[in-house]
Amino acid sequence: MSIGGSGDERLSKNQRREAAREKARVLREQHKRKERRNRFVLQGGLIIISLAIVAVVTLIIVNSVRPPSPGPLNMLSDGITIGTGFEALPTAALQADAAPVATAPDPATGAIAIQIWVDYQCPICKAFEDANSEQISTLVTQGVATLEIHPIAILDRASLGSRYSSRAANSAACVANFSPNSYYDYNAALYANQPAESTTGLTDDELIKITRDAGVSSASDIAGCIKDETFKSWAAAATERAVSDTALLNEQGNFGTPTILVDGKRYTGSPDDATAFAQFVAATDGAKFSQQNSSTPSPAPSPAPSAAPSP
Repeated sequence: MSIGGSGDERLSKNQRREAAREKARVLREQHKRKERRNRFVLQGGLIIISLAIVAVVTLIIVNSVRPPSPGPLNMLSDGITIGTGFEALPTAALQADAAPVATAPDPATGAIAIQIWVDYQCPICKAFEDANSEQISTLVTQGVATLEIHPIAILDRASLGSRYSSRAANSAACVANFSPNSYYDYNAALYANQPAESTTGLTDDELIKITRDAGVSSASDIAGCIKDETFKSWAAAATERAVSDTALLNEQGNFGTPTILVDGKRYTGSPDDATAFAQFVAATDGAKFSQQNSSTPSPAPSPAPSAAPSP
């Protein structure tokens, strides 16, 4: 004979009631333990997320308030001067919070001083470079002129948050610091590879490749300098000095790039008009030549010899 039914059917009504209560109690305890465990996991996760947020915010704050640091070597004037042989004029580094020291002209050569403030994402700067680089190269080669380039960053807003202008200015400072005699070629390469406005621009790795293509020395030092943005604070300070320098403001009281001075006189012609720029340089050169000649008195003629007395 088989025995059917569960064991609960053999329990009395009170026993079944107690068993149900016990089962409910166990379920409640299990539920409470589960809730406590979930609450602990949730709180732990929130703590980890909070700590991560704090770490990120701290990193952002630290980077944004990075104390001022010295500028690059060979940019004591906030720019680098290129002379005969396309070699850079060696200078000390500009110390943090110090005022830049203007490059003194060399009276021995009488060379014209061409100074340019540029943003490497500025399309008008590229237009000036494309139109005038050949004649400027000729002037520098012949010793007629020196070229002083001031990299600044006023177009970060045009690079979709990548801060390309600032990173390009920093990369230029890195080259000036570690491989100054390669600066002229790197300057040209940045224009040859200039990204369009309203794009993210070139990556750090792409900038590093361009430095190597330009034949820089100390390539690994320059790569680290670009990655670390070693001269980030200098680039920001140099930009602020440029845009607030009243001598560099245009007739409307604004600063723009390129700003071009030839012996201290602003070139206001079209950036892509090579003839107009050549005439401006020639006029400056002619004025300097005339001034030098007028400031050097002509030697007085020797008096004629007296006639010998008659015997």
